[in-house]
Amino acid sequence: MNSDEYEKMARVETRHWFYVGKRQIARWAIERFEGDIADGALLDCGAGTGIFAQELSASRRVKVMDDHDESLTVLRQRFPDNAVVEGSCTAIPLSDASETCVTLLDVLEHVEDDRAAVKEFHRVLKPGGLLVITVPAMMQLWSDWDQALHHFRRYSRSGLAALFHDAQWEQCYLKYVNTAAFPAVWWMRRGRRSEDAVRQEDRLPPNWLNHVLRWLFVWPAVRRWCPAPFGVGLIIVLRKR
Repeated sequence: MNSDEYEKMARVETRHWFYVGKRQIARWAIERFEGDIADGALLDCGAGTGIFAQELSASRRVKVMDDHDESLTVLRQRFPDNAVVEGSCTAIPLSDASETCVTLLDVLEHVEDDRAAVKEFHRVLKPGGLLVITVPAMMQLWSDWDQALHHFRRYSRSGLAALFHDAQWEQCYLKYVNTAAFPAVWWMRRGRRSEDAVRQEDRLPPNWLNHVLRWLFVWPAVRRWCPAPFGVGLIIVLRKR
């Protein structure tokens, strides 16, 4: 990402419904699916400002990995030296079968060779280890926001699932998320002018609306029976065979 994008994110990610909701969904997925192999360890890849790992650090042994200087500067201020890993998703500087839980929250879309990244996740995870990934969904929503964040793609459900071969991965959960916001996001991104100084994604809504939007994001995402034929994002949870 551009360096100013880290600053924009840091201003809103502790309260904005999207960032808070995404972390809440990821925590639910870990707790729901980690199973017997759970040992309290977690590697957060593409950790950004480190807020997700920081929230979990009270109850887990966390490591954070990134390869951007802006991110690494922040991470080294927030975590012990032995918890910060400088590396990329396609070249993780950790031993084979060393990790029990790996997370990527809106990171895979930044990786040009996402198939190579999937091979690395499989390599570093222990058998039975958990992989939790969130990504932006549906190329119909592609906009200047994706370009500013240096995305290579947005994913479809089938396209994301196709990265993970059944012989290597057990798929635990796959679902479109943020379905309720899709019409508003589509309209907003189609109507936005390139000269607009502040994007809606960088603004905090009023408290009442922020709460409602977070509920509409999280509640359907963590219920299998709630239909989601499309959405602004996707979550996939996998276990290494």
